[in-house]
Amino acid sequence: MGQPTAEYRKKLGSESRIQLNDSFAEVTEIQDFITQERLSMKEQDQPFMTVSLKIDKDTRMGIVTDIKQALRQAYALKINYSAASRD
Repeated sequence: MGQPTAEYRKKLGSESRIQLNDSFAEVTEIQDFITQERLSMKEQDQPFMTVSLKIDKDTRMGIVTDIKQALRQAYALKINYSAASRD
């Protein structure tokens, strides 16, 4: 999640965008995406599903909170946060 690169800004704007696997998405699409991903897993692996959030440092917390709410509604409660190391 973060601002689109320069090549996509004309098409997508400069606001932070959500990317689910290889496609851009809206917060409203997260629940369906999580459900589909869970169904594609083996049944014994489903309880161990972990969602990884890689968030750009300039992303506003409002959209992060919206995403976390959508994940809660989809019962995706195991979340891994990724960040770049500081110099």
